Parts: sequence; C-alpha cells; structure tokens
Amino acid sequence: MRATFHLKTLAVAIATLSVASMSNAAGLDRSGQDITAFLQDGTYAEAVYTYIDADVSGYDNQRVATDDAGYVQGRSTGEVAESYDFFRYGVKTDINDTFSVGILYDEPFGAAAAYNGDNNFVGSPTAAIDGLIASQLNGKLPPGVTITNAEELNDFVQDSQQELAAGRDRVRQAEAAIASNPALEPILRPQIVAGQVEIAAGEARLAPLQGLNGYAANQLANTEGTKVEVRSENITAIMGMKLGANKNFQIYGGPVAQRVQADVKLRGSAYGLATGYTSHISPDQDYGWLAGVAYSKPEIALKAALTYRSEIDHSMDITETYPLAGLLAGNPAAATQTNNMEISTPKSVNFDFQTGINPTTLATAKVRWVPWGDFSIVPPLYNEVSKRSYGPDGLALVDYSDDQWQVELGMAKRLAPALAVSGTIGWDSGSGDPTTSLGPIDGYYSVGLGAKYNVTPEWAVSAGGKYLWFGDAKGQLPTQQIVGDFQDNDGYIVGVKLSCQGK
Repeated sequence: MRATFHLKTLAVAIATLSVASMSNAAGLDRSGQDITAFLQDGTYAEAVYTYIDADVSGYDNQRVATDDAGYVQGRSTGEVAESYDFFRYGVKTDINDTFSVGILYDEPFGAAAAYNGDNNFVGSPTAAIDGLIASQLNGKLPPGVTITNAEELNDFVQDSQQELAAGRDRVRQAEAAIASNPALEPILRPQIVAGQVEIAAGEARLAPLQGLNGYAANQLANTEGTKVEVRSENITAIMGMKLGANKNFQIYGGPVAQRVQADVKLRGSAYGLATGYTSHISPDQDYGWLAGVAYSKPEIALKAALTYRSEIDHSMDITETYPLAGLLAGNPAAATQTNNMEISTPKSVNFDFQTGINPTTLATAKVRWVPWGDFSIVPPLYNEVSKRSYGPDGLALVDYSDDQWQVELGMAKRLAPALAVSGTIGWDSGSGDPTTSLGPIDGYYSVGLGAKYNVTPEWAVSAGGKYLWFGDAKGQLPTQQIVGDFQDNDGYIVGVKLSCQGK
C-alpha cells in the first residue's frame, strides 16, 4: 500500500516556490495572476514584494529611415529595460467546511523601458526629417532650386523672408513718396500694386515652407529618448464551494476590478515620421471575472486547480501629441488631441499542480496561457495619421504575433521542522519575434531558488530568486521595419513574502 503523508507535514515547503515563480516576459505580462493564496487551507494571508531587473540591450539598424530592405548592425542601444517592482496581496478564510471567500490584489500587466545614449531611439530624427523635406518639396520649388535637407530648407526660408521684407520696405517707401509728393501717384502706384501682388504670392508660397521648417526645427532640437511605462492593478474577489463526500472538489469564481494607465514617448530616427509622438492614457477602471475548479487529496498533499480569467474591456481617455499631424493639417493645434480609446486586456488560463513525493518533498507544476496574438493598442490619432500611408485600417501602436505559453516545474524540500528550500526551472514562449521595440524580448528560460522559514507555527517568511536567459528578438515597428536587434540578454527576479496561516 502506498504511504500517506498529510499536507500539514509539508506546510513549510509549500509556497517557497511562489515568491518569484511566475513573473513573465511575454507581451505585457508581469505577475502571472497567481491565485494559490486562495487555495491554501484554513485562514491564510500573504504579502509579496517582487523586484525585476532585466539587462536588455542591442544594436540599432544602420538602414533605418533609409529603406526597409534589411538589417545592418548599427550603434549600441545601451540598457533598455528599466527595473520594475510590484506587490501582491492575498487573504482568504473558510466560512465553514463548504464555503470559502478571499480577496487578491496583484499588478498583472506592465512595462518599463527607456532608451538613452547615441542611437536611433534617441534625439533628433535627421534622416527621417530630410526624407520628408525632399518628398514634400518635390516639384513645388522655383525653377533651379533644389532642397534635400533641413539645413537647405532653413537657408531658403530665411532668404525668402529677407526678400519679402525688402519688398515690403520698397512698398512702404513708395507709399511715403506719394504722401510727400502726390504728383508721383501715376508713376509709383502701378509699382506698388505689382509689389503687393508679388509679396502676396511670395507669402503664399512661403507659408507651407515655414510650417515645414518649424516642424523640422522642433524635431531636430529634440534630445529625449524613447520611453514607455505601463501600470495595472487587479482586485479579485473569490468565493469557493467544496463538493463531494470528502470535499475533494472545489468550484470558485468572482468579479475582478482592473485599473490600467500608460505613457509612451517615441523619439529618434527609428520611428521615422512618428518621432515626437507622445501619449498619456489616463487611468481607467473596468471589470471582468474569473472562474475555476480545483481538486485536492490531502493524504498525498495533492492539489490541482484550473483557473480562467476573462478579458477586460477598457474605454479610456488618451491624450496624444503627434507633431506630424499638425504639419499635415497645416495647423499646429491639430497635433494634440484627446480622444476615447478601447483596449481589451487579454484573457488567460492558469493550471497549478502540486503533489507530495514523500513526507518531506513536494513537486509542483505551473502552466499559463495568454493569447497575446489577439491584443493590440490602437491610439486614434496615431492610427488616423498612419492611414495616409498604410491603407484604410492604419496601424496599431503595439501588437503581438503569437500567444504566450509558460511552463514552470519545481521541487520543495523540508529540511527541518521550520525550514524548507525549493528550486524551479521554467520556460516562457514569448509572444513572437520580431516583437515591438518597446519590449524587445522573446520569452526566456529560467532557474530559481527559494527558502521559507516559519518564525512561529502561523507566521512565515519566504525569499526567492530567479535567473532568466531572455530569448533573442528583433525590434520591429508597426510598419514591419526592423529597427533593432537584441541578443544575449538576461535578468533576475527576487521576491520576499510574509505569510500567516491558521486552521
């Protein structure tokens, strides 16, 4: 007969694996939306802090803003990923031997990236501006005049302004001469009229050139780097009901409140004429739900749970500044607009499994699926401008080509009545390569270690860490142009948890 070992004998080992276990790299996934706090026995509470430090760097594309024929390694991007941290809280209790309730808080989705240094993601987009000037002025200049870059345009505008100023002086002088000697009227009036006509025509020709020159000057004076920050918060209320003669089965579910906000800046030649684009997505709160089913067999410390989270539809205000929009409209005020935007954060499925191997050893497995291939961010002004060049549907600012799969296997060992250690290995599929230049990682492999110490029978402190080898990825614009190559990157995650469990 198989030996049995009650879950209580493994209580120290359980949860050493979850401190830094499901922190993700695909898409905007971060926390892994862990619900294992709700699956604990009795009354349970935890507070978890997780810190992520990713070393992500690569090289820009020498050919950016010239053609899209391929990638040629350019200058170093420097460190792109910013350190990122978040909290997770959970509390649950059993109302009786059938019903349980719980509240969970986590920060499921996020991003933090910033470009610095001397590369195509920072500063003035010289090549893109020169290309715009050449295309805008083709066939629109006086015979014999050719302008191919911003410097030549600025010189031409200044010379034209000086010529117009001289023409206005001649008209004023002629008017003054007539005022002093009316007899000159028949001679000077035709010259004044001809001069005024020439000035009006010159001003009409110069106006769009001045707008283009002002746009070019503003963009070339920009020294900022590309930057993105996305933050989200979830609060989940769960109620569970145990079924069966031995209460081995449990169904659970509940509502989810989610808050999302974001800021994006696109800078440098990498983004072509979208350079200078800035957006602020105001915080928005909307609602979804989760549902799941769990099975437990306490005599062998077995627990299995399958959890589905719905997608959550957000209708949020977004303020966009797109300098090119003002230029195309001939009105600088058109460069800034506030509109409503729809975003749906993705649904997900999590599978959590654990079982005792012997009275002091626990094995775990976690699997997560997120359909990032269905996700996109389509800011209204950005999309509207893109329709001029990319068809009636325009472009999304961010989208992904593949869904995410993540698998993590772990083992925990109780070394002493109050101490356990654990180890994990993991794999994340990523969400496609090439991927967005705002998060140039294609999944990862990982190894992790953790430890848990029971300060008292109820209170425990856990700590863990994970090392990640990120998948190589090429950074790609929504136009499908490759703008960077990011290889041989890595990172680490550390976490600390304080928990309390009573029966």
